[in-house]
This record gives sequence, C-alpha cells and structure tokens, in this order.
Amino acid sequence: MGYVSPKAKIHARYISPDARIYGPTVIGQGSFIDGATVGYPTRQKVLQASLDLDELSDGAKLGNSAIVRRATVIYENVEIGDGVELGHGVLVREFTKISQDVKIGTNTTIERDVKIGRGAWIQSMVYIPNGTVIEEEVFIGPNAVITNDKYPPSKRLAPVVVRRRAVIGANATILAGVEVGEGAVVAAGAVVTRDVPPGVVVAGVPARVVDSVESYLAKRRQYENHG
Repeated sequence: MGYVSPKAKIHARYISPDARIYGPTVIGQGSFIDGATVGYPTRQKVLQASLDLDELSDGAKLGNSAIVRRATVIYENVEIGDGVELGHGVLVREFTKISQDVKIGTNTTIERDVKIGRGAWIQSMVYIPNGTVIEEEVFIGPNAVITNDKYPPSKRLAPVVVRRRAVIGANATILAGVEVGEGAVVAAGAVVTRDVPPGVVVAGVPARVVDSVESYLAKRRQYENHG
C-alpha cells in the first residue's frame, strides 16, 4: 500500500500506487516513480518515540524527468537533478547531491553526504561511502567498491575524490583517502592504494601506472572501429 504526503509537491507524470513519498518532498515535471520510497527519515529520527515517518521527514528534492525504479529508497535531504535515472533497488542516503543526467545502476548503494557531478554513469552494485566526491562525466563499472576508512572501524574517515572524466573498471577497489585524477583510468580488478595522477592508466594489486590515457583512447577507437 502506497502513501503520498499531503505536504509533498508532486508534478510527476507517474507515481505508482505503491510508492511512498514522505514529508515536503518535491518531484519535478515529467518524472517517473515506480514502487520507490522518497524522503525516508534518517536513523536518528526513526529511533525517536514517534513512528510517523511522514511527520519525521524533511523530504527530498527530485528534478524534472527523473526515473526512479522499483525498490529504490531515497532518504530525506537528498537533492537529485533533472534527467537522473536510477535502477532497481538503489539506496541513496541523506544529504547526498546528485547532479543532472546521472545514471545509477541496480542495487548500487550511495551513503550519506556524497556528491555526484553532471553526466556521471555508475553501473550496478557499486558501493559509494560517506563523503565521496565524484565529479562530472565519471564512469564507474559494476561491483566497484570505494572505501573511506584507512583503519576500520575508526572514527576518522578519509573520503575518496574521483576527478572529472575518470574511468573506474569493474570490481576495482579504491582505498580511503585516494584521489583519482582527471581523465585517469583504473583497470578492472585493480586495488588503488595511492593517488592516481591525471591522464594515466593504472592496473594491478596494488595498482601501478601501466599506460597513458592517450594510448588507451587510441586502443578504444581502434576496437570500436573494427568491431
């Protein structure tokens, strides 16, 4: 059974009957919400005596023409831009900001206070922890894992920064505090333990520079033209 808060401002073209929209959530024109939860209150709030989720929620903001698929949960105080597309079962925690035209694949987890830039493409089953910064047009392949704790479990976090147009391959692991430079490529399965300079390709465990991005792009063009 669904629920739409009377405080919400809904301009979507479709909200499924089983969607749950809490608090003063705003959903822009042309958006599509199928069996998702939007505006879910934080853990601190649900531990309070009140169990009225609508009353507890500060709501979320979704832009125009967003697509939110079934079983996705978007917490309160999340901002999602125009044209964002979320797969099935995506989790987006509080204070995260997702810019326009971002695509996020099925069963990806995005923890609190993450920033994702315009046009990023994050594939299925990626894990992105608190405080991560992902800039414009970044590509992250399936099952990649980003971390933010050098000595877990500790009280001091060291978020990762992925600079614009970087590529992170499937099953790669980026350790806490690392910066992946602009346009850099992290090969599939790599374990990145130190900063990656702009414009290089790294691979291996631990990851080391193995090529330049210019060479990588040339190989990609050749592959695409002779497929």
